[in-house]
Amino acid sequence: MGKKSKAERKAGKSKGVAKPSSSSQASFFLPSDDGAAAAVPTGPLPTSSPTLQAKLDQLVALAASNDRAGFVTAFVPLDLSPEDALGYLGDLTTAEEAEGQWTNLVAEMTALRAGAGVTRIEGDQATSARFFFQHPLLPGCDREVAFTCVGGEWRADG
Repeated sequence: MGKKSKAERKAGKSKGVAKPSSSSQASFFLPSDDGAAAAVPTGPLPTSSPTLQAKLDQLVALAASNDRAGFVTAFVPLDLSPEDALGYLGDLTTAEEAEGQWTNLVAEMTALRAGAGVTRIEGDQATSARFFFQHPLLPGCDREVAFTCVGGEWRADG
């Protein structure tokens, strides 16, 4: 990635990486497994891309309506085979751990949408974005989720 200049290190910025401001800490709440609301610290560090933000808004709306099939259709990479997409939908609907996987995925997308717990975003946010964040329901669990934009359509990468 190259070395950062002294000014870049001091400012906490480098090309393609966004860092949160420590001056604006807030929280939002997500349901926990026991039904209590868990506070999630926010950066906030949402994406700077209006089109990626719109995709995150769409994914959270689909999740809020429990539309798992719609979520999978809007989320998976465009080059994923129909069989693999159907398998992923099965992982989120009928598999033994489906409810836990769905709950975690919804919590992650909700956090990314708000920029909650996001420590940095790599990529130009025009064609790619990789979010690094603290999982909102699993303390001490660092996560990363990547998105790629192909032909104006943002999808999960990988």
